[in-house]
Amino acid sequence: MRIELIRHGQTDWNRDDRLQGSSDIPLNATGRAQAVETAALLADQGLAAIVSSPLARARDTARIIADILGIELGASYDDLIERDYASFEGTVASGPMPDEPDAEYPDIESRESVTVRGMRAIGEIRDTRLPIDGPDATIAAVCHGTIIRYVLSEILGEEIPHIHNAAINEIEWADGSWRVLSVNRMPTLDVSE
Repeated sequence: MRIELIRHGQTDWNRDDRLQGSSDIPLNATGRAQAVETAALLADQGLAAIVSSPLARARDTARIIADILGIELGASYDDLIERDYASFEGTVASGPMPDEPDAEYPDIESRESVTVRGMRAIGEIRDTRLPIDGPDATIAAVCHGTIIRYVLSEILGEEIPHIHNAAINEIEWADGSWRVLSVNRMPTLDVSE
């Protein structure tokens, strides 16, 4: 089974470099256009289903793709919600966010928590869809940049760079484990270049 982890399209807060986290910010016109472009890239993938985070920017990206491809919009998964930046949501970060809460960022969600949620979500998607769609199915899961980056990093065992809006990142469940096939539509071997 393959899962296409897709970051939602752009929002005004993405455009302005504001931390969104669990804030429910809608797509902007660019984000809607990006969803249309991503649907065109997925047209030959034979998607069995498309699921998403429940946040509007992810759900609407998934809905646009589903409508264009003529497939039903599937379930939303709370575990796919973006990292919670708490009191810092809506602000522009002064530098890289730490992995764990610290004196400067005391109320952010820890990287470990996000990673655990993300891994649990892809496992739940696999376990839910596998009996329905079979081991050769491809499922799209629209969610958020940080959770995608942490999941891919966890699977690969190395740090993954920024995930672009509406980018497709492919993972595969085979022989009892996950493997990363692409990051930002680039084969895994090219990720560090």
